[in-house]
Formats: sequence, C-alpha cells, structure tokens
Amino acid sequence: MKIALINENSQAAKNSMIEHALRKVVEPMGHEVFNYGMYAADDAAQLTYVQVGILAAVLLNSGAADYVITGCGTGEGAMLACNSFPGVICGHVEDPLDAYTFAQINDGNAIALPFAKGFGWGGDLNLEYIFEKLFAEESGQGYPRERAVPEKRNKKILDEVKTLTYRDMSEILTSIDRELVKGALSTEGFAKYFEANCRDEKLKAAVQEVLA
Repeated sequence: MKIALINENSQAAKNSMIEHALRKVVEPMGHEVFNYGMYAADDAAQLTYVQVGILAAVLLNSGAADYVITGCGTGEGAMLACNSFPGVICGHVEDPLDAYTFAQINDGNAIALPFAKGFGWGGDLNLEYIFEKLFAEESGQGYPRERAVPEKRNKKILDEVKTLTYRDMSEILTSIDRELVKGALSTEGFAKYFEANCRDEKLKAAVQEVLA
C-alpha cells in the first residue's frame, strides 16, 4: 500500500515527527510512505486545509496513493475538505479506538488527525498506537464481526451515492480556482512522487493542464 502523508501550514513543524511514527509502524508491514509535506512551517508551499483536501483527492483518485494521513489543528477542517471530493472517505481520528473502528466499520481511505488540540505529552506515542490499529488488519471486516454484513452493505451504498453526488475529479480540478489548485500541488513531494505513482492518465493530464 502507498500511504501519503500531508501536513497543512499550522502543523507543518510536526511533519518529521509524524513521518517517523508512521514509518516505524507501517514499513515493517510492507507499506510505503510518501511524504508530500509540508515539511516545515517556512516551506515555500504553504498548504491550507482546503488545499490538503485537493491534494489528497488528486492522490487517491489518480492511484498515486492508496491511503492518506493528514490533519490540522483540530482535524475537523482537513476531514471536511477531504470529504468534499469524490473517491475520498476520510475519518476524524483522535485515538486508537477511532482508528480501528473507522477502518473496520467505514473502510475509508484517509484519516484527519488533530495535531494541536489535545496533542500534548505522549502525542507521538498516541500516533504510533493510532497507526498500529488503523493498519492492524484488513479494513472493512466489520466491528463487531457479527455486524460485518450490514456494515459492508452500508459502505457499498455510500460508495454508490458518492458516485452520483460528485463530478469527475478531472473536471473538478480544472473548475476550481487555478491558483488554489496550483498551491495545493506545489509541494516538493508532489513534484517528486506524483508522476511516477499516478495510474490515471486522464487525471494526470488535468494536473499537467493546471500546472502548465
């Protein structure tokens, strides 16, 4: 699995700490981590939580990433921005139980974490425990297990609803304010990783058009 890490501007200083916790947990599981930044508070690319949503949606819809780890001060803005786009099911996760139940019940492909609110002593350990529970098992198996059938049915219904309530991501990308999108796709990590990992030529072409 290709896991993308994205930080917005208010919590960019925590990027290396989050990356360390994520790699420590998921690389032994065989997953790859791609750090799309922001890497520091003074990065040239300054991502708002809205732009985090744009970048996450581009990565997930293009196949450049299979999962996105992101967040903001409270995690709420990043979650809302991510869920504004097709192909993204983002959960708000504060603790390991949130992580496990979101993975097993909702079977999403992104989480938004609060990197300021409640993030005190032991915050790095909480991140490790969250990542352990998030990726501990194959997602979407249901919790409790006797609820697996209706939960899988509800997830399928949600996926079908989202295909009807959202436009194609390529169309969305070229309709949003161009400078906003350019800013979202301006990180060093995007330039480094996106083209090699992208599996959707139509979306790749839309990205190239926006960045031209």
